[in-house]
Amino acid sequence: MAVDLAAFRQEVRDFLRERLPADLRRKVMDHQRLDKQDLLRWHHILREQGWVAPNWPAEHGGAAWSIEQRDVFDEESALAGAPETVPFGLRMVGPVIMAYGSDWQKRHFLPRILSGEDWWCQGYSEPGSGSDLASLKTSARQVGDVLVVNGQKTWTTYAQYADMMFCLVRTDAGGKPQEGISFVLVDMRGPGVSVRPIETLDGGHEINEVFLDEVAVPRSHWIGELNQGWTYAKYLLSHERFGAARVGRAKRELAHLRRYATERLVDGKPLADDPLHASRLAELEIDTLALEQTNLRLIARTQRGAGHGAEASMLKLMGSNLAQAISRMQADMAGMHGLAYCSEALERTYMDGEPTLEEALQAIPGFYLNLRKISIYGGTDEVQKNIIAKSGLEA
Repeated sequence: MAVDLAAFRQEVRDFLRERLPADLRRKVMDHQRLDKQDLLRWHHILREQGWVAPNWPAEHGGAAWSIEQRDVFDEESALAGAPETVPFGLRMVGPVIMAYGSDWQKRHFLPRILSGEDWWCQGYSEPGSGSDLASLKTSARQVGDVLVVNGQKTWTTYAQYADMMFCLVRTDAGGKPQEGISFVLVDMRGPGVSVRPIETLDGGHEINEVFLDEVAVPRSHWIGELNQGWTYAKYLLSHERFGAARVGRAKRELAHLRRYATERLVDGKPLADDPLHASRLAELEIDTLALEQTNLRLIARTQRGAGHGAEASMLKLMGSNLAQAISRMQADMAGMHGLAYCSEALERTYMDGEPTLEEALQAIPGFYLNLRKISIYGGTDEVQKNIIAKSGLEA
């Protein structure tokens, strides 16, 4: 049965207005750092509403929303200043477990993902295997019903908080590289697992190195069959890239730009009156509209069962570049406030009310620096261009 999207959008807006805590909204809108408790608090609110897993079927406790509903929810949440839910359990390993996991894995892990009891991280990238993931070196040897894992993962987001990690390991060194990879679930609190922080450009701690030294992974924690991990990883990727456009975030940050342009005075006049500024802002607004339309085309293509093709890579590429371009203009508009990075500006504790223009501008340098990473994770810009060329130009 078709859903009335206009009515659904209003329902989402009403929920966000009533249930989104003011301090969480303020943190997001003012580009503040979010910690684990912030993210878990919003997770629990969504869980109470039955909305924490929009992409999951009802039989596993999900909202069973259509792709259009999920798109509406993501956009409205971003515009309202809601934190993004952490994707590793809900959008990545959860669907893999549903599709390829054992009955025990479904009974054990899926409820713990929904409740927030288990916090997950992704063990894919390695020091020498990022864009070329099939070249990964982390190895696992089978000893009875146990895989003994040795190796290193890097750029592992939120590993410092994680209870579990879904991990790609090499279980067969012969044949094609993709054919010898397995997909396993690693207990981050178990023996042999150690985490070392990597400080990002903005001075934050989101990513880490993870070292695996003789880590025992029991048979109950292997997904599907050995050496079939590449198949499961590709399935996960199809879920990861939905929402890569982040149209709502782009619209939210454009609204910040408009506010800055109205309030920021240069030579006694608002920046909004400057023709060069107005031209730059118009270009970003046009790019945002183009991104939104491309996102809608991908949704329509998915509904027809045509698969993602090159569109998912287009969304990732366009979304990353647009977000960086918007933050670059924000940094330019900050003027002298954008020259010095102030870590304290990312750690404010006020609960509500709009920040002053000066307070808002002080947080821009950290936000700008943090967004430099988005053209790398989830597939670099160069990788996305190659995919587009192979999938689109050769067709």
